[in-house]
Amino acid sequence: MSLPSLLAVFAHPDDESLSAGGVLARHAASGSRTAVVTATWARRTHRGAELAAALGILGAGAPRMLGYADARVPESAPGGVRLCDAPLDEAVGRLVGHLREVRPHVVVTHDAYGGLTGHPDHRQTHRLTVLAVQASGWADLYPEAGPPWRPCALYLATHPDSAARELGGRLMRDDRTMYSVPDDRIDAAVDVRPWLAQKIGAVLAHRSEVERGALPGRLARMAPAERERLLATEWYVRHDLGSGSAGGQTELTCRGVEPGVAGGSD
Repeated sequence: MSLPSLLAVFAHPDDESLSAGGVLARHAASGSRTAVVTATWARRTHRGAELAAALGILGAGAPRMLGYADARVPESAPGGVRLCDAPLDEAVGRLVGHLREVRPHVVVTHDAYGGLTGHPDHRQTHRLTVLAVQASGWADLYPEAGPPWRPCALYLATHPDSAARELGGRLMRDDRTMYSVPDDRIDAAVDVRPWLAQKIGAVLAHRSEVERGALPGRLARMAPAERERLLATEWYVRHDLGSGSAGGQTELTCRGVEPGVAGGSD
């Protein structure tokens, strides 16, 4: 049975695999339309090539890149502005174009904290996505981006406090502040063990991050059992788009809304 079509929007190459790799692989395996938009880095950089390899493993299509520079790596988009410095209307418009082209029923992105790390690019990508998901459904906004499309659900990738306490020390460096949400705020806890091999393969496809000792590199050095413990569940908070609460879920759905009504028909 096909799951709802899915678009993931994340800040950097590797965020998609770390935060939602299992959900992406699951939706792609079901035959649903699945895609990823990455806010920073340029397609022709080494990380653009790594992103393409990771998405191939997950079955999430070709990279879609907004082309802005990483806040801390100017060479990530030669000649481009930093994501956090980009005009808001322009950045939202770029993302609206991808939403209207992919026409997803479900969108996933960073939570308002920017995940465990609180990276400024993560937080800005969250803001852009929330605005773009709303704007995409209004015909008079960004008419040049194509016919309007309204996703029926927006989910924010996050960590509950309990998991952050248990797992965060292995995921975060000791000197970093860690951000998480109360356990009762979690709307979907997805067991992605059936797709874990794909998720780990996609994480490790970001070879430059492995080599420099970032999170993919720390995961690469762990024993398989520990990697599974850290990566086997993905947690999401549902952002209200006016279709009601979705507590207690074990997957991302358009619960309470018929996809063809919420997002239009294909």
